[in-house]
Amino acid sequence: MSDETLAGSTAPPATSEDTPAAKATTRYARKAVFASSLGYAMDGFDLLILGFALSAISGDLGLGGAEAGSLATITLIGAVVGGIAFGILSDRIGRVKVLTYSVIFFAVFTGLTAISTSYWEIAVFRFLAGVGIGGEFGIGMTLAAEAWPAKKRARATSLVGLGWQAGVLLAALVSAPVLNAWGWRGLFLLGAFPAIVAIVFRSRLHEPEQFTRHRELQQGKPKVPLKLLVADGPTTRATIGVLVLTSVQNFGYFGIMIWLPTYLSTQFGYSLTKSGVWTAVTVVGMGVGILAFGEVADKLGRRKAFWLFQAGAALSVLGYSQLSSPWALMVGGAIMGAFANGMIGGYGALMAELYPTAIRSTAQNVLFNLGRAVGGFAPIVVALVAASYGFGFAIGVLSVIYLLDMVAMIFIPDRRAEQLA
Repeated sequence: MSDETLAGSTAPPATSEDTPAAKATTRYARKAVFASSLGYAMDGFDLLILGFALSAISGDLGLGGAEAGSLATITLIGAVVGGIAFGILSDRIGRVKVLTYSVIFFAVFTGLTAISTSYWEIAVFRFLAGVGIGGEFGIGMTLAAEAWPAKKRARATSLVGLGWQAGVLLAALVSAPVLNAWGWRGLFLLGAFPAIVAIVFRSRLHEPEQFTRHRELQQGKPKVPLKLLVADGPTTRATIGVLVLTSVQNFGYFGIMIWLPTYLSTQFGYSLTKSGVWTAVTVVGMGVGILAFGEVADKLGRRKAFWLFQAGAALSVLGYSQLSSPWALMVGGAIMGAFANGMIGGYGALMAELYPTAIRSTAQNVLFNLGRAVGGFAPIVVALVAASYGFGFAIGVLSVIYLLDMVAMIFIPDRRAEQLA
């Protein structure tokens, strides 16, 4: 498989923007992006409420710091299993259908987390919720990338990434009041309900034309050749490079977000409510960064956009660890969030352009969720480092990983605005 084949040399027929078909596609594209964003928002909500609930769960179930941190790790390991399974199913039977299955799966086990009475029970439910969560990223990004015009593809996948931040922001705002009123069990019960909205909306969405055409060519039974991830030298280098990117992205994100409320509470004495507000400001910064990244990536190219944000992430994370005043922490958190998580939507466009329709959703889910598995160790690593050197030092150390990210970009082709194969 050549580098050209990896990029996708067979472009779908061009369509005039003035034709009824093009207008229908535009309406469909918006619905596809909204549906994908909605499901991804539920994932973000689920994972951050765990961060806010860790202290209460630890007290109720008698967990140590490492055990509490491992719950996030276990959730993310489950996401790897679900990412692979749901990704392959999506490439075989359809993006929309499997996306709905994954939402139902994680919603059920998020709700069941509320009945846990021991570490092992909650660990099992978190793992199974993670299996459902694993399907959301890759399938949603694929759906958006296949539905949206090539020149605006990074903006479309960034909007899906913004859905995650909307869910995280909601979690940051409601966690404290819900915990105070109903405890951590009530918080997880709440996390199961919003998925109903996503399921209803997706029931009115059909499969993208890109996948439908591919399925017809495969006589209704598309195969998922996993060897396409490592088909030749250029493809293998790109796959390894993307895996480094997704690992660093997730390690930095979960290392910061899972422990940020605790960091603000223990280091500066912030109340749970105040920690939630300051975390929310960081999340708003992430949202701004995501929107900005989509614009930059579509105008300057994928590689330049990633390098710019990776350098900004390294500097801003290091700078944040040195701050102490409330207003500096608020502004610094927003800047750190913009750079450290602004890249999240870019992975959807980047991977969509690297792999063909036959394996696009699988590639997205496998590579991103393997990165999640690596990133899942961040809460444990941060906890262990913080135990010896303090949370400020532990968060500051995270800045180093973004330098590795910048090197990995050298091995990844820039396929900006190319038609998908």
